[in-house]
Amino acid sequence: MKALLLENIHPAAVARLEEAGYEVELRKGSMSEDELLAALPGVSVLGIRSNTHLTDKVFAGAPDLDAVGCFCIGTNQVDLPAATAHSVAVFNAPHSNTRSVVELVIGEIIMLARRLAEKTTRMHDGVWDKSAAGSHEIRGRTLGIVGYGNIGSQLSVVAEALAMRVVYFDIADRLAHGNARRMGSLEELLATADVVSLHVDGRPGNAGLFGPVFFDLMKPRSLFINASRGMLVDTEALRERILSGHIAGAAMDVFPIEPKAQGDRFDSPLRGLDNVILTPHVGGSTQEAQEEIGHFVSGKLVGYARHGSTELSVNLPAAGTAPEPGTHRVTLLHQNVPGVLAEVNNAFAEAGVNILGQALATRGEQGYVVTDVAAPLDAGTVEALRAMPQTVLLRTMSAPAA
Repeated sequence: MKALLLENIHPAAVARLEEAGYEVELRKGSMSEDELLAALPGVSVLGIRSNTHLTDKVFAGAPDLDAVGCFCIGTNQVDLPAATAHSVAVFNAPHSNTRSVVELVIGEIIMLARRLAEKTTRMHDGVWDKSAAGSHEIRGRTLGIVGYGNIGSQLSVVAEALAMRVVYFDIADRLAHGNARRMGSLEELLATADVVSLHVDGRPGNAGLFGPVFFDLMKPRSLFINASRGMLVDTEALRERILSGHIAGAAMDVFPIEPKAQGDRFDSPLRGLDNVILTPHVGGSTQEAQEEIGHFVSGKLVGYARHGSTELSVNLPAAGTAPEPGTHRVTLLHQNVPGVLAEVNNAFAEAGVNILGQALATRGEQGYVVTDVAAPLDAGTVEALRAMPQTVLLRTMSAPAA
């Protein structure tokens, strides 16, 4: 088995995959569509981060690919319907770098409020600029969090511990943490917050979410932070509001277009502006977070390969914990139509096979059945299950004896 890991994935993932029997190839940067098509023959597991985009053409040209691990939070760089259509399981790390992103945002709030970015730049230029003008404490200020999921809600808790007031808006019904207050609309949040921090996902409907209209609704001299997705923000509109003084400062960790490899040139309309912090998509890039992501995602990939577990897969129905030692497992990815489970169990009954455990999950047009039995299936039963018109992918595996 061969695994290809791109974009400087943590060595913890390499160790986990090699321990599971994979031959691991490492690449420092991302790959283009053509480069992927050339590299993926023979690869069963692909590990990526945010800069590698997996299209339908890539999946169609990678018949050996079983699973993709996104060693990051987001999966918008992956064509998930195409992955599903080609029976490729996709996993990510939805929680592992939460704390790292929160700490970055808290640090940026303090730096922007104290205008530290421009002060340190002037010190490096040899200018002594000791002044309290435009410098504020964050105590008592109102933080507006747009998107109250894992990161937004933990940011809420830490900000309150620093004596900030917190308001939030989310299209989902999220329970408030601490004394945070839910706003009835994004417009209400923007009129209330001294600092606005974005923490929403990269679904297509969110593209261009923050443009001239929402920037103009923000309080005069407020601060703006985006550590979620670059495609959310109209950076030209943000530049205009910073130059006009309507927005007092901004911190951006993600951008609509990002360089593909370490050391590549970076361009943005926000370069060169006072009190603007620009960081190269490092919200989750701490040693602690990357190690945890490496362990977590590689564990999901190994679990899928060894015993067919799709737990926390972002595109396949979720079923299958680790099997009992010495048992044999049959996993069936199938079309989600009535009667499949009955047909599967009838095949087992005709073969005289006793079922020790079984789990069924469905998602959209697909279903996933995981069946544990005491003895291996004979070739005839395996072929009968594989030949069912509803079958998409059939796999058999055995759990080592204790």
